Amino acid sequence: MTTEILINSALRETRAALVENGALQEVHIERASRRGLVGNIYKGRVTRVLPGMQAAFIDAGLERAAFLHVDDIAVTRPDSTMVGLPKIDDIRRLVNQGDDLLVQIVKDPLGTKGARLTTFLSLPSRFLVYMPRSDGNVGVSARIEDEAERQRLRELIADLPPPPQGGGFILRTAAAGVTRDALRADMVYLGRLWDHVRERAASTAPGALVHEDLPLPTRMLRDELGRDIERVLVDAPVTFAQMLAFARAFMPEAVDRIELYEGQRPIFDLHGIEDEITHALGRKVELKSGGYVIIDQTESMTTIDVNTGAYVGHRNLEETIFRTNLEAAVAIARQLRLRNLGGIIIIDFIDMQDESHRRQVLEALSRSLAVDRVQTHIASLSPLGLVEMTRKRTRESLEHLLCQSCPTCEGRGFVRTPETMCLEILREILRQVRQFGSRELVILAHQDVIGRLLDEEAPALSELETANGKPIRLQAEPLYGVDQYDVVLT
Repeated sequence: MTTEILINSALRETRAALVENGALQEVHIERASRRGLVGNIYKGRVTRVLPGMQAAFIDAGLERAAFLHVDDIAVTRPDSTMVGLPKIDDIRRLVNQGDDLLVQIVKDPLGTKGARLTTFLSLPSRFLVYMPRSDGNVGVSARIEDEAERQRLRELIADLPPPPQGGGFILRTAAAGVTRDALRADMVYLGRLWDHVRERAASTAPGALVHEDLPLPTRMLRDELGRDIERVLVDAPVTFAQMLAFARAFMPEAVDRIELYEGQRPIFDLHGIEDEITHALGRKVELKSGGYVIIDQTESMTTIDVNTGAYVGHRNLEETIFRTNLEAAVAIARQLRLRNLGGIIIIDFIDMQDESHRRQVLEALSRSLAVDRVQTHIASLSPLGLVEMTRKRTRESLEHLLCQSCPTCEGRGFVRTPETMCLEILREILRQVRQFGSRELVILAHQDVIGRLLDEEAPALSELETANGKPIRLQAEPLYGVDQYDVVLT
């Protein structure tokens, strides 16, 4: 499998695309006006404690107050080290209004909700994630599946001297196959970084940033540049130089894979990324078989509906449905990554009678989701035949990042028909004539509505003119939406 990372860097926006075998799998966008906040560390002040919710609101200098749950608060031992146990069931034993806390953002602000915080800080490097407030445990990424390699990595960490500040580590997926010296270098770097964070925190006023995560291009190198990435293509010389400097310092073995793209055609156009992003903003996803998937994102959940469409199969109906569902399962997993859909997700596969077919479709969905870095959980089929699943939501979806609610329909996703509007206008004419005197009425409306008034509704309009003794003039307004109109008395 050929995998590459494409970086498009512009003046006000940087975009990164993860491409596998020529197909876009993930797109990350960072704008100067709204950089992602996940991973940033702030010195916050408790503004309100809510015992009923076991949570607190924190002023971290953001647009909205951030949210801190009791389970995300580290407990201080008598020796000043911090751990997650024992569990505290009353948040007022841990924080009070006016307290200052060092907090880290684990979920960006979404919609009207503020950011989600934790005091269990984590600092990532190339191979490790350092958790200075944990109890010293060592974890290994679940994506390192070889048990022998997992054991080797645990032994390497155990042999290395622990940082004087204490804390624990998680070995990242990129750590597979690394040497003891590479892990030691990462541990030393993370220890120094934590000292720097503590020093900054001591001198920083509440409501201010203490430590900011890397910008998107270098973050992609740190988080995504595994052994399976063949090439990183960058279209901006300045960004290319910054990424090279980062690679030379922290991953010298990857320097040769970072290339500067100097072609005239935009890099995302050349690889079809722009078209893929446009398609990812639509509801309908076409399947190669002729079937299709409809994806609807709402505030509470995302619903996905699978349809056979033009696919009629070659054997029987059950086989046709099974093949469509199998193809849809793979496509849905890719769309979840590409659109960055999170929260509750309900998938309505086409009903299958064969139990083995249902099992195979669920297995295909699970396999396709296994490559997703974001945590997912699939529940079994519901009694109604729906697949219920969750995908961890840490940042805004592609749709929420690039789009806004339609000003015409105000986010409902539909507008009233011209027929509905014509009938409403006729009622409004009656209401206006009965209340106010005038010589003439002028109807201002969308062209489609005016056309219907002149055609199908012409007899009704003529009756109104005769009954009221007032002429009615129609005027098409090009700037009006279908459900906008005015009745003007002259």
